[in-house]
Amino acid sequence: MRVLLLSPNTLTAPYPVYPLGLDYVAGSLSPEHRVRIADLQVVDRPALAGLLDEFAPEIVGIACRNIDNTDGTDSLFFLHDYRDLVTWLRQRTTATLVCGGCGFTIMPERIFKLLGVDYGIVGEGERFGLLVDALAQGRNPAKIHGVLTAGGTATQPPPWPRKLHRRLPGQDEQSGFYVRNGGMLNLQSKRGCSFRCLYCPYPRIEGGAHRLTDPDEVARTALGLQAAGARYLFITDSAFNSDIDHSLAVARALRESGLAIPWGAFFAPIALPPGYFEAMAAAGCRHVEFGTESLATAMLRAYRKPFRPPDVHRAHRQARTAGLHVAHYFLLGGPGESTATLAESLDAIEGLDQTVLFFFVGIRIYPGTGLYEQALAEGKIDRGTDLLQPVFYRPDAIELEAIETRIVERAAGRRNWLVGSGGATVAATVQLLHRRGLAGPLWEYLVG
Repeated sequence: MRVLLLSPNTLTAPYPVYPLGLDYVAGSLSPEHRVRIADLQVVDRPALAGLLDEFAPEIVGIACRNIDNTDGTDSLFFLHDYRDLVTWLRQRTTATLVCGGCGFTIMPERIFKLLGVDYGIVGEGERFGLLVDALAQGRNPAKIHGVLTAGGTATQPPPWPRKLHRRLPGQDEQSGFYVRNGGMLNLQSKRGCSFRCLYCPYPRIEGGAHRLTDPDEVARTALGLQAAGARYLFITDSAFNSDIDHSLAVARALRESGLAIPWGAFFAPIALPPGYFEAMAAAGCRHVEFGTESLATAMLRAYRKPFRPPDVHRAHRQARTAGLHVAHYFLLGGPGESTATLAESLDAIEGLDQTVLFFFVGIRIYPGTGLYEQALAEGKIDRGTDLLQPVFYRPDAIELEAIETRIVERAAGRRNWLVGSGGATVAATVQLLHRRGLAGPLWEYLVG
């Protein structure tokens, strides 16, 4: 069958993000199917219309990576654009339309109904390959665990049990766009998350246990991305060091492979062995992005984090001593947040030197999370609350608007203290540096 995979994401601030998921979906398809990928960062509507005419796909897979930007201070909702795209496709092709992805999996039945697609894929995208095979062979797709049909009920399938296969991009128009606009392509070393954070839907999407990719295979993929033109790699694991031994083995494999380009990743500021970040640096790591969330002990406990403020400061010092660029992400306004916990966090943050601080105010409530159950118990939402449009938790003791005001006041013009992702000013700075040939996230240029 002729299969067209679409990435509808057109956000470029602060830099465009390569649609890694579609490479895995393409890699899951049987060789007898013909596959094309259309990235709407690269292909505009007239070009897409031409592709529909020329390729005449029988199935179109639409990747729903994000419902919104989860930013309470500058909320953006994406699904109306997805719905417009589906309407546009219906006018130009008779192909079967399928939607899946991380965002879709969070609220599959609601998104399925809103978009009006023919099938949905709940969980990991590799099940799309099973759906394509079923349609090609005339079998009933409704019998496939994780496939949502009209009138059906979404059931959460277990993690994908088979080996993961990724289609490596070539030196083509799609990869060229990302190479020109930041130089970054994405790499994954494992799936699943062993943490149990209060607010996070990640374990529901990929499972709550790690599925580790062989470090040598990660290194081979990294070399393939380098050959495709990448000048920087970002490892997309929820937390690269959530399995410390595996992350060290991956770093060793990257170093021994001769990878010549730098990389970065998300890290948890947990207790780490001596020399850990030196090993990362020796393997080419340049950027460490810590999901710190708070530096108030009570808030870290409420968020179910596996670390406490002393761990954060220790991990920060280790990364800085290794010569790495460091950023911390904070998520303020959760259950129990108050003037006192906010002050505790902000005072402790002053002890983090040479870093960029991203402050997100308000926590998006997703179904299936501990925060959802807590918000229900507290009467902040009910079972009928529509969570498709962003709904943010509001603590009893302090308003979200007051939190933002306090951060802005404490920042006192320091350019490394950013509300959200920094807005248009930061995006313009990063994009200017990318146009000058620099690669990577580049937030270290905001450190004063």
